Amino acid sequence: MPTVTIGGLEIAYRDEGAPEAPVVLLLHGWPDDASAWNEVVPPLVEAGPRVIVPTLRGFGATRFLAEETPRTGDSAILAIDAIALLDHLGIDRFMVAGHDWGANAAEALAVGWPERVTRLAMLSTPPRLGGMPTPPFEQAQRQWYHWFMATERGAQAVRDDRRGFAHLHWVNWSPKGWFDEATFERVARAFDNPDWPAVTIHSYRARWDEADPDPASRWLADKVEDTRTLSVPTLYVQGEVDGVNPPSATKTVPGKFAGPFAMVLLSGVGHFAPRENPAAVARHLARLFTEDPAMLADAVEPPPGRRAGASIGIGLALAGAAATAALIANFYRLSRTSD
Repeated sequence: MPTVTIGGLEIAYRDEGAPEAPVVLLLHGWPDDASAWNEVVPPLVEAGPRVIVPTLRGFGATRFLAEETPRTGDSAILAIDAIALLDHLGIDRFMVAGHDWGANAAEALAVGWPERVTRLAMLSTPPRLGGMPTPPFEQAQRQWYHWFMATERGAQAVRDDRRGFAHLHWVNWSPKGWFDEATFERVARAFDNPDWPAVTIHSYRARWDEADPDPASRWLADKVEDTRTLSVPTLYVQGEVDGVNPPSATKTVPGKFAGPFAMVLLSGVGHFAPRENPAAVARHLARLFTEDPAMLADAVEPPPGRRAGASIGIGLALAGAAATAALIANFYRLSRTSD
């Protein structure tokens, strides 16, 4: 994996596809690494774009080079890292998709550089446009780890057992048995980066005003908070059984976007959408990035190998007809395109 030195960072990244092709930037989430996109990249490249996948600060081979550089992880500074990488590579206009942390970094890119970001996809984590109000108790309970890290004892526990902390979220946020331990161990090597705990703790403290954003990113963090809507063509990907950001927590997402917009519900998928159903993620991203954005359409995506009708039937049996009908009515119009 190549690296570039930009400011106080050495950024590792993957660069696939024709150099002259339209560029798609893929930003990974937490607790994860850039390999989350491994099964998404090949079909995206086959669809035409050049795909760039950086490793975020504090993860894997991306390293701080100077002691004086703040070990920060707010989404605005992640966006600034990404724009610095693209500047280094001579890339002006681009499209971007982000998962989890990457979703909010992608959103910040669209806010800070609207003339450069032409299309946007956010996976599994809702936008922070207009600021982050204190969540209702039900959602705060799902986000217990945010508040845990806001305490010094909690932060120290994360420093002492980073893998145990990350593993718990892999177990809790998606259906039982969705991953094997060998996969987690491979990904968890990215958490051995010496600055992973500091970047992680800062990221969560900063979003609730328990820490300031990186000084270099304050202007962008403020701009995200001051921005109410975005007009860039946008796709939001929602896991049906996401254990931390379920559909009930993303009802307001459509109102954040004034341009072409669609939501995709991935049936049977939890929080780690690019890993749990990479084929569906790649297909929907390819449509966003290569087709007319006016054709964006909401969709309920069945699990792999299952027809949409069968998927909906299972949902009706499990959740009750009224609950499933309400979910679809509130969020999605069933796409009539063939998948």
